[in-house]
Amino acid sequence: MSDAFFDVPRTTAMTSAGPVELPILYHDVSNVLALFRGRRGAVEELLVGTGLQPALGLGGDVVLALACYQYRQTSIGAYNEVGVATFVKPTGWPAPRVAIADLYRPVDARAIGAYVIDLPVTTAIANAGGRELWGYPKFVTDISFQLDRARFECMVADPADAAPIMTFAGRLGVGVPAPPMSLVTFSNRRDELVRTHVHVRGAVRARGGGGLRLVVGGSRHPMAERLRRLGLDGARPFLVMTTDRFQSRLDAGVAISGQPDDRPGDRAARPRRSHISSARSAR
Repeated sequence: MSDAFFDVPRTTAMTSAGPVELPILYHDVSNVLALFRGRRGAVEELLVGTGLQPALGLGGDVVLALACYQYRQTSIGAYNEVGVATFVKPTGWPAPRVAIADLYRPVDARAIGAYVIDLPVTTAIANAGGRELWGYPKFVTDISFQLDRARFECMVADPADAAPIMTFAGRLGVGVPAPPMSLVTFSNRRDELVRTHVHVRGAVRARGGGGLRLVVGGSRHPMAERLRRLGLDGARPFLVMTTDRFQSRLDAGVAISGQPDDRPGDRAARPRRSHISSARSAR
């Protein structure tokens, strides 16, 4: 039976680990998304040289997201992934009037997107595709994922010695139905600022986060160091969204200038080179 969500035109891109068809299709996924308060100064330091600035705050803090995925069936195979991200906008774009509402607008109309700080995965093709096609900060390691009605546990291992970089675990509170959240990401691919749309559907439940806690292990991996600097060691989320019925499409990224005439409502996501100097390699 035809499914318009997945029946979209596709192209093939080459990576160092082999060909990847775009968009990448995710047919059978479990996902836990947790939102935290994080240190604004640490986020601003990480964004130096990216052409981006924080766009979603709580008092003097910023909102950070931890997204854990178990991809059971995708067009690039099964794998697990954990993303640490913050919400940003290009520095040349005006802030939306209501920032949180912007996250539920159609993806091509949004000003705010996620900037991924760390993105470990469990397979070489997911790593190569993410790094080479989008500029996402991926690395390969072991990731555990266990989700049931009452509890959740996810652990990211240090690729050097298998010790935990981080563990996010605990009991799940009572959930209520919530709309799935599609995603816009901004990333730096070599000297370009790249905007990417991720289309999501599924049955999601929103929960309080008091029963869950993120613990950073003794690892000296850069991801562990960044989690500590962001203030996430020992942190509890203020909101958690869970689903074991998640599907998505990850579109090809589009280079944008980050200038006001490239913002949604004008000439959104118009292909254009942007000479952005990424500071990540020096961190």
